[in-house]
Amino acid sequence: MTDVPMIFDGHNDFLLRLLRDPDQRRQTWLTDTGQGHLDLPRMKKGGFGGGFFAIYISSPDQPIDIDDMMAHPPYDVPLPPLIEHDAAQPTALAMAGHLKWMERASDGQFRICCTVAELRDCQAKGIISGIMHIEGAEPIAANLDALYLFHDMGLRSLGPVWSRPTVFGHGVPFAFPSSPDTGPGLTEAGKDLVRLCNELGIMLDLSHLNEAGFNDVAALSDAPLVATHSNAHAITPSARNLTDRQLDVIRDTGGMVGLNFATGFLNPDGAKAEDRGFDPMLRHLDHLIGRLGEDHVGFGSDFDGAQVPKAMADVAGLGAFRDALSAHGFDAPLLEKLCHNNWFGVLDRTWKA
Repeated sequence: MTDVPMIFDGHNDFLLRLLRDPDQRRQTWLTDTGQGHLDLPRMKKGGFGGGFFAIYISSPDQPIDIDDMMAHPPYDVPLPPLIEHDAAQPTALAMAGHLKWMERASDGQFRICCTVAELRDCQAKGIISGIMHIEGAEPIAANLDALYLFHDMGLRSLGPVWSRPTVFGHGVPFAFPSSPDTGPGLTEAGKDLVRLCNELGIMLDLSHLNEAGFNDVAALSDAPLVATHSNAHAITPSARNLTDRQLDVIRDTGGMVGLNFATGFLNPDGAKAEDRGFDPMLRHLDHLIGRLGEDHVGFGSDFDGAQVPKAMADVAGLGAFRDALSAHGFDAPLLEKLCHNNWFGVLDRTWKA
């Protein structure tokens, strides 16, 4: 290991890029094309040690340009309708296959991990690690049978919803300014999903879940509460961000929050402007650390799924981000916690061998 702390990341959408252009997947993964945020060469350049790779099902025939609406706050983007599991499952299996292919194609440079011991071994050997994550549980039917199969394939993290509803619960809309208290919570199937994830040792991700659903998970789950890619509502009052009360609940369970790099959830005015440097990120980090404590905060970039600050540009810009953290006064022990140790700690408290 070098003196530069490797960054373990709570969320990315690289698999969606592979899904959209499978004929170019070797070039997209193994070469620096300058496209998107992630590829293997730029991960190495930026000191990206690994992270959660999301399986996410895009809404078909989405008539609304979400990015355009979010560029002009205030906004309240209507949510697309629920996707049935039989429509979602083939895409999810294809994306799980892409993740498995990435491991084989990397010639030992990338490994899918299911235990913290494997994550630490990868870090010690300079191997980039990946965790299979599902963002929005549409591929799982209400009977939950498919969850056992995905777990056998390596699934170790799951968000019951992306912002649109599922048979398990309701997500927050993309709305600014807005409270996350936007509708009903988990369904009975959603409560069963929480219990089975606890039993299997699958981490539950609260990002995108509305406040009522958050409260239901908090009441049911015996695991630390985790939001892989969310920010502080007190700084940026977006429905996607977490209130101080929610942060307190997460802290009290020994959970954590991964700072989302998406500009629309960072900038206090809700704008997607990318030219404001690292300042908004540092403001959110200060608030999150002040509320949660320094053992319960990490990073959840949303690379390849969101617009990030121009000062970072892509994963190769993580070095500049580290420099900004140091200049802000974060010392070496705190950087180690934020960059990876806090993620490893919460997973150690959540996963079951």
